[in-house]
Amino acid sequence: MKRRDFLKSTAGIAIATASTGLLAPSEALAAAESIQSDPSGQKPEPPGGDGPLIISSPMLQNFAETSAGVAFAVSDLANGFVVIGRQPDLSDGRKVMCGGFRVTDVNDRVMLVRLTGLLPATRYYYRIGADRISYKGGYKMKVLGTEEDPCIYSFTTAGKGARAHFCVINDTHARMDTFARATDKIAALSPSCVVWNGDACNTEETVEDQMRIFLTPDIPHKDYAARIPYLFCPGNHDDRGWANRHLERVWMFRQPEERSSRDWDLGRNFAVRLGDIALIGLDTAEDKVDSNPKFAGLFNSAAYREAQTEWLRDALKRKDIARAPFLVAFCHIPLADDNPRHNPGDIFPADSDPAYSTDYALWQRTCAGLWGPLLDKARCQLLITAHQHCYRYLAPDGSRRWAEIIGGSPELGYRGKGDKRVEDSSRFPTLIEGLTENGELKILVHNLLNGEIQDTFNFKKR
Repeated sequence: MKRRDFLKSTAGIAIATASTGLLAPSEALAAAESIQSDPSGQKPEPPGGDGPLIISSPMLQNFAETSAGVAFAVSDLANGFVVIGRQPDLSDGRKVMCGGFRVTDVNDRVMLVRLTGLLPATRYYYRIGADRISYKGGYKMKVLGTEEDPCIYSFTTAGKGARAHFCVINDTHARMDTFARATDKIAALSPSCVVWNGDACNTEETVEDQMRIFLTPDIPHKDYAARIPYLFCPGNHDDRGWANRHLERVWMFRQPEERSSRDWDLGRNFAVRLGDIALIGLDTAEDKVDSNPKFAGLFNSAAYREAQTEWLRDALKRKDIARAPFLVAFCHIPLADDNPRHNPGDIFPADSDPAYSTDYALWQRTCAGLWGPLLDKARCQLLITAHQHCYRYLAPDGSRRWAEIIGGSPELGYRGKGDKRVEDSSRFPTLIEGLTENGELKILVHNLLNGEIQDTFNFKKR
């Protein structure tokens, strides 16, 4: 086959596959390169054009002291942008395009706009917009029209001067009834940011499935993250499924210039100062070992955890983090557990051992060995985790100086499925709230099933 014919054939196959929402970034990039390398390549326009182009409220993602991300969904091939400024009417607004440098990220599902060069602990106002694009080849493209959201939103960046108030949700598992309760409570509390502590997903195979979870959820507060920034610590389910292997197409990484070159692939880790509180985010990755045959050797969690150890060592030395009176860390799978029947996640080659109650990790002994000593040395007061679907509190003991709170369940007062479903009052979703009060860190565990405060804890300065 001649090279030109091969490229045209490959482009057609790639475009057809892309229409299902299943392309990984490397495949999508290869498809785009094959089209643009051949001026005669024809990319059919996606359906649409008559209805609204912007089909979701914006979602603030992975904010920090001098940056923030804005994501939103579109219905047609588009080129997204954000107008941001410090004046409420955006009279000083500057336009930031999606996609970073070189070329913009034209696609027909999700717009990701990264805002950099911001000031710490500063209120910004913004509006989202998108150009509807006609693309019929590398030399045949044009803007058909521009649509802007009529709403002007605002948010405040992180930093030492920011309000020390955060919330944590976990294990929502695409359950809109549970997620609605969480977002209702968040709207009432109005924290400075929210940490979504993993397992937002189940096993998502398409980008559209991911969009329904993060950008177009079926909940009353559809603008749940338009004014309150979210940070994300992935859970094991957030890596499962063809689309979830590259969740960054819906939930962005920070741009390379925001991190050292060594850490470019650690897009979910965060070290953020929020008033007197330093927040540290880690990713425990899969709850099965890499050698488990269920995953055919397609996971690389062990090396990922080790890479995060070096990132964590450096993050804890940062002046703004080291000098914060309070240090709270987050990860999905617990790093401590006092139940000897709970699988510690390092049972080779396939997680199974009759000594343990499950054939998957209920806690992460490997991560505890890698990260625990660093958190101890930094005098971390609290680690907030999830994964076990049952709220628990573990006090500091002789092996660690930090307490651990394990967030609750997506179930609303029951456990099991189908005929095995039974009532269980210990199964309830939690919203964990943290704020500084009278020189202490106050943690409130909200029970989202009965609307009451389940527990309250106070931590002194480190």
